[in-house]
Amino acid sequence: MSEKLLEVKELKTHFQTEWGTVTAVDGVSFTVYAGETVGVVGESGCGKSVTAESILRLLNEASTRYEGEILYMGKNLLNFSVREMQDIRGNDISMVFQDPMSSLNPVYTVGNQIVEAILLHQNCGKKEAYTKAIEMLRITGIPSPEKRIHEYPHELSGGTRQRVMIALALSCKPRLLIADEPTTALDVTTQAQILDLIDRLKKEYNMGTVMITHDLGVVAEVCSRVVIMYLGQVIEEADVKSIFRQPYHPYTRGLLQSIPHLNGERKKELYVIKGKVPTLYQVPKGCRFAPRCQFASEKCKELMPRLVEEKDGRKVRCWHYKEITEKREDVYANTAN
Repeated sequence: MSEKLLEVKELKTHFQTEWGTVTAVDGVSFTVYAGETVGVVGESGCGKSVTAESILRLLNEASTRYEGEILYMGKNLLNFSVREMQDIRGNDISMVFQDPMSSLNPVYTVGNQIVEAILLHQNCGKKEAYTKAIEMLRITGIPSPEKRIHEYPHELSGGTRQRVMIALALSCKPRLLIADEPTTALDVTTQAQILDLIDRLKKEYNMGTVMITHDLGVVAEVCSRVVIMYLGQVIEEADVKSIFRQPYHPYTRGLLQSIPHLNGERKKELYVIKGKVPTLYQVPKGCRFAPRCQFASEKCKELMPRLVEEKDGRKVRCWHYKEITEKREDVYANTAN
């Protein structure tokens, strides 16, 4: 088995607000091994990005409180000092954010920003750092890197800016990469190129990767395991083939049903999960998905199901997943109505 890089155990992230304390991440657990890509999937507001930012402790700790453990190479990052976390970020664990225009500093050239990261974490001089920066731009597929290194973010296209972000994140060859919606707002061709680039570099560096996305097409292409989140909790976890072949949780089924198919009926309306993700101030009493679930019972509305693990290692948080799975064909007969 590959080396275990990251183990998140019962992570809770609490925010102190003017209306009281809210919990954006509530008991999340998952593991990432070297050389594998784990997908974290869910709608906007499900806690995916907060989970990623919690791993790197990027949140304002004056108003944030963590519980649980974030084990990187067996060491709990929640016990690290501010200085120790600065050494970890960008060196051992890097992150690619979904909006490169707001993540890159507009008043510095892209070269200066990559060089700064290299000088901070690597034992080398400025000339060598510039050489490494140019090489990283070349590796990520940016043409004429010797020219582009002197350009500013606003002078680059969206796809090129995202490649710069990847070059910046990988400039110190981290063991773990967290990619938060790395293909958002990019055209389909550029999306495919970015995903291929991340996958190629992951294999080259034997890197562990956490791919945060709401796009199940991305999951099918690059991930080996999938963690499905809803309103701050993990509700299902399985290998990618199992998720697509036979999802257990009604929410996962709804996400899959929402995907348009080329061979589908043209006049049939696309399936939509009814309702929307509640706010953190309106968390349901029982199962958090119950208000939107067509299979919810009174038990679901009153009692929170725990995350159970099956013999094959799959995990699911649902009171009725067994009977729903058994009558799968009947369940989907009228879901598009």
